[in-house]
Amino acid sequence: MKSKQFLEEIRRAPGLKRAVLTKITVEGGEATFHLITDLTYSREDVAYAESVCKRYAEGLRATAHVIKSVPSEEGVRRALTDTMRREFPAFAAFVTPDDVRVTLTEAGGTFSIGVGAEAGDKGREDGILDALTAMLSRNFCGVFAGEFRIVKRDMGEIEHAALPPEERILAPRTFPIEHYSPIDDAKCRTALYISDLDGEMQGVTVCGAITYLEERETKKGKPYFSVTIADATGTLRGAYFSKKATVERIRALEKGQSVCLTGDNELYGGGLSFRIKSIDLGTPPEGFVPEDRPSRPVPAQYTAVFPVPEEDLVQADLFGVKPLPEEFVSRDFVVFDLETTGLSRGGVMDRIIEVGAVKISGGKICERFSTFVACPVKIPEEIVELTGITDDMLVGAPPVGVVIADFFRFTAGCSLVAHNASFDTKFIRYYGEEEGYRFDRRAYDTVAFAQEMLLLKDYKLNTVAEHFGFTFRHHRAFEDAFVTAKIFIELVRMRGRLPD
Repeated sequence: MKSKQFLEEIRRAPGLKRAVLTKITVEGGEATFHLITDLTYSREDVAYAESVCKRYAEGLRATAHVIKSVPSEEGVRRALTDTMRREFPAFAAFVTPDDVRVTLTEAGGTFSIGVGAEAGDKGREDGILDALTAMLSRNFCGVFAGEFRIVKRDMGEIEHAALPPEERILAPRTFPIEHYSPIDDAKCRTALYISDLDGEMQGVTVCGAITYLEERETKKGKPYFSVTIADATGTLRGAYFSKKATVERIRALEKGQSVCLTGDNELYGGGLSFRIKSIDLGTPPEGFVPEDRPSRPVPAQYTAVFPVPEEDLVQADLFGVKPLPEEFVSRDFVVFDLETTGLSRGGVMDRIIEVGAVKISGGKICERFSTFVACPVKIPEEIVELTGITDDMLVGAPPVGVVIADFFRFTAGCSLVAHNASFDTKFIRYYGEEEGYRFDRRAYDTVAFAQEMLLLKDYKLNTVAEHFGFTFRHHRAFEDAFVTAKIFIELVRMRGRLPD
């Protein structure tokens, strides 16, 4: 559809002289054109708009949905700030909410953004003002114009310093295993908290309830099992190559049964993987409550990364037939994703370079937390190719300690959710401990959840997203977190309750 020609025709109606088209939804052979106007409109204006829509509906039935919305200075300011953080995060690192000024007029309005001289030059070079003006024209009635106000501000430089050696801040926590009964007879008596299994470790035991168990075959036809368990702190997946003497007992295991897995947390395929050497029966102590670690209090305010409102209108249109369970609606969750300089293969801890997160409250996505993170080392070429994040994009970004403090505030009172949660939680726990913040709460893993609910060729994020019809830009933190949140909501809706 030729949007410019369409709007020219729509704006011939008296009440739609400055109307904008926000979206088109198609359902059941009917196309709905969603229009916003800042003028009082009549039934005749709507009837005229529908007659125009029918000519552009390309064989579909057409209706016009018109609402009156008069922009406010705060609404326009929020839209500008939101767009900068989403589309131009490196530039947004130089902009605070107070730097954005908006003046509305009868014809539209003007805006100005206070930035340093270098950032202003870069913003003009990247066409940021044009992009922001176009965004306002798509979402608000009237004509808008913008400019940069030059204020004294330094961009800073990246220092390519050497990485410090990795250092474990706190010893891993364990609990005694009760009701031990051998299958492979590993003679395990204590289990490590799954949340503390965050590096290469040999001969460790974890204990929890089975949430996923599937028998598979190697290319040579030998059976093996894919197993996922969860304790009160996290979820762990692993592969187990059974022995002839015990294979039938493994086949007899059921979801919900508590088992002990003993094996090695080792590098495989570029990441950490738990290789199960033995499976036995056993449970945590009755009434077991994970040991808390002391933590700094939640910061009183944000200092560098300011959350902004967020919602998912597409999901609300496509889903919603089956209600979400009360236990989900009554709780808050933060779904997050990280981009890093590597996989922390031992010896040194790689750096976080981007954090993206959304908050789910009342069963809906409601807030966004998104930022680049300053990195004192050069980003490896393979990470640049994978994510598109370059050293220049991190110039002026807040340091990891500041980001962690703001993220700790954002997640206060919330359960955590991530896709392949053991990877992302390893980083925030490591850097959190360096600042005295303990991210010890239970983290839900959408990989394990999807394994439980769906039968797919694999459980990579793009595969699960494709199953639900969600499209996104992979390997960028906010986009990955946003689609993970959508997946989490739909899996909860399917199951009717939270994962065990």
